[in-house]
Amino acid sequence: MKTVLSTKMLSLPQKELFLNSGLGLVEYDALKIELLDVEIPFDCQNYIFTSKNAVKAFLNQTKGLDYSKFNIFCVGGKTKALLEENGLKVVEIAENASELAENIIKRHQNETFVFLCGNKRRGELPDILTKNNVQYKELEVYHTNLNPKAFKRDFDGILFFSPSGIRSFLLENTLGNCTLFCIGETTATEARKHSKNSILANKPTVENVLVQAINHFKHL
Repeated sequence: MKTVLSTKMLSLPQKELFLNSGLGLVEYDALKIELLDVEIPFDCQNYIFTSKNAVKAFLNQTKGLDYSKFNIFCVGGKTKALLEENGLKVVEIAENASELAENIIKRHQNETFVFLCGNKRRGELPDILTKNNVQYKELEVYHTNLNPKAFKRDFDGILFFSPSGIRSFLLENTLGNCTLFCIGETTATEARKHSKNSILANKPTVENVLVQAINHFKHL
């Protein structure tokens, strides 16, 4: 049986999807998320989220607050779902941070924003906003910490969801000849520095990474 390592813990439906395919699965969290206790300003109407972790940090600090006056700008369907589940109104959603920044410039250039992010956030969104004179305040609300773990075995495939996850895995392990399945282009770029065997997901979702791995091993 081919066995695949996931560098993040999967939800029950994700696990079932994988195990029903006949593949073996090992999972762990290559990264640990630490939500920070920072003061979030609430005198702004517009908030930008590029990850679910930023949303969790925001919700942690705003229990009982009236969300009706806030307009939310976010990246990704999972982030949008978490926001809406908690009563926040999403006015702009995009597949990636660059696209979200472009949408803001097109339709909301003269407004002011709070951008809630982590310590390893990518530079595209703030760079584009700054270049186009959009007023925003950036606030670091969570830290992504490496959580290295040594595995005394080889895997046929490894699922990676961020460049940091790759770096964390490599602190205690080597890649050998396994195939790396990557959620997005930045993760794939990091993977290619260490391996010639990488496959990029068609969509930046955990489910699509799983499907890529299932399809790959089905055809071997």
